[in-house]
Amino acid sequence: MAASIVKRVSRVKKLNVSHISARYKLLTGSRHFSTSKQWNKALVLGVYENESTDSIDFTGTARKFDEKADGKISQLLLTVKKPLKCGKTRTLHAVVPEFSSVLVTCIGKRGEGYDELETVDKGRESIRAAVAKAVLQLRELGENEIEVDSCGDTEASAEGCHLALFSYDDLKAEKSRKPAVRISCATRYSQDKNSMEKEWRKGAILAEGQNLSRRLMEMPANLLTPTKFAEIVKEQLADKCEVLVRDKDWAESMKMGSFLSVARGSVEPPVFLEIEYKGRQSDSPLALVGKGVTFDTGGISIKPSQGMDAMRGDMGGAACVAGSLLSVSKLQLPVHVKAFIPLCENMPSGSATKPGDVVTAMNGKTIQVDNTDAEGRLILADALCYSEQFNPSLILDMATLTGAIDVALGEGAAGVFTNSENMWNKLQKASVRSGDRVWRMPLFNHYTKKITECQLADLNNIGGSRSGGACTAAAFLKEFVNNKNWLHLDIAGVMSNSGDVAYLGKGMSGRPTRTVIEFINMISKETKN
Repeated sequence: MAASIVKRVSRVKKLNVSHISARYKLLTGSRHFSTSKQWNKALVLGVYENESTDSIDFTGTARKFDEKADGKISQLLLTVKKPLKCGKTRTLHAVVPEFSSVLVTCIGKRGEGYDELETVDKGRESIRAAVAKAVLQLRELGENEIEVDSCGDTEASAEGCHLALFSYDDLKAEKSRKPAVRISCATRYSQDKNSMEKEWRKGAILAEGQNLSRRLMEMPANLLTPTKFAEIVKEQLADKCEVLVRDKDWAESMKMGSFLSVARGSVEPPVFLEIEYKGRQSDSPLALVGKGVTFDTGGISIKPSQGMDAMRGDMGGAACVAGSLLSVSKLQLPVHVKAFIPLCENMPSGSATKPGDVVTAMNGKTIQVDNTDAEGRLILADALCYSEQFNPSLILDMATLTGAIDVALGEGAAGVFTNSENMWNKLQKASVRSGDRVWRMPLFNHYTKKITECQLADLNNIGGSRSGGACTAAAFLKEFVNNKNWLHLDIAGVMSNSGDVAYLGKGMSGRPTRTVIEFINMISKETKN
């Protein structure tokens, strides 16, 4: 029976892969636009929160449009005596001749900035959320071409629009898919159109990187195998990056016993991706490492069946590395980046790693695998060791590593473990700008002792109890890092969005791609200076 099941799955796999390659092409968040389609043009304008019922506090762009419309927009808004609050909207029709609809959205209070308790720039976040709501409402009205007010922060406005309009419905019937929408910045009354268009493009590229991460995370595991992931990433990054696809034989030659132990249970061969972007010459690149478990059953230590379908997103770290590199390369940042992505499935079978087995990592350390569902740290261990060979100036790894970080932080922030105060400060500053928050977690020796006290080997892959699970996982990874500028991002809690982030919608989130891009941008500027 087992053999017949394998044969049947093999046939289904071949059918699906050929089907998807014929019908669907992976895009980075955009859609194909028909040149023969009738386009309905709409306009999004921003207003600030204002208690007065006698005046409207328009953004600069909105005020110009109101003046050109002989004050019709403000007149109609004032007929409703209840002032707009942050995130609320009004839809107007037949007020500006060129546009079938004008949607006015409230972007919060004028002058809002950094909120110390929330650790975000509230002004930028309000703009992202407000324009996101606006473009989604207009899409529901059937509008398919939208000009959007920059709302005083063109980059944030572009991010909100392009992130909100993303949807992964490639596998649905065409009639069930979200319609294509063209988005542009309303620049006609700007005194510096070139600068505004440049900022709009940057925001769109930032969103494009996160949308690639989201798309990869959403793809079903039977269509996104390690091999297929490598093909897609190579296709997306080939123009600006060198992409090397390493196979199982290469991993064996590098003595990556920890990585290969996870792949043993699957019929899908493991892949190790090595990617290089050279925006400048450097002997010490910035290293990115991403966990790439394209499906995680837990292995022999199998997970409960409820919610297991979400484990197609257990390659979120790898997806965020790919998305970050897409944006970094399109922005042409002057930085040298090397990325390392171990890809495999974690499956139960007669050949799978068993609890109690001992494996040897690339650096020679032996690991007692007491829980095969703690597999992410095993594949990262060898990837981190390998990245050290390139003398990186810093190492940043991302992984949907532990349920414990979800318990600790939920969807509020990604957990960060680091041995560098300087790098933490930079990453935290980047997260303020992106609105995608991070929170520092401890790397105490207390947690190291939990994984070094091991009966059969140098290390145990679990800490002996459920307490401090995210911290013991980070302590395990620290055993494979010598770099003095190391950051480990546990992104399991932010893997999906249940609605907490208004401009992302429900589903796989692609977080914290934009924070990492902004972090790299900050590093590149410092290096250049």
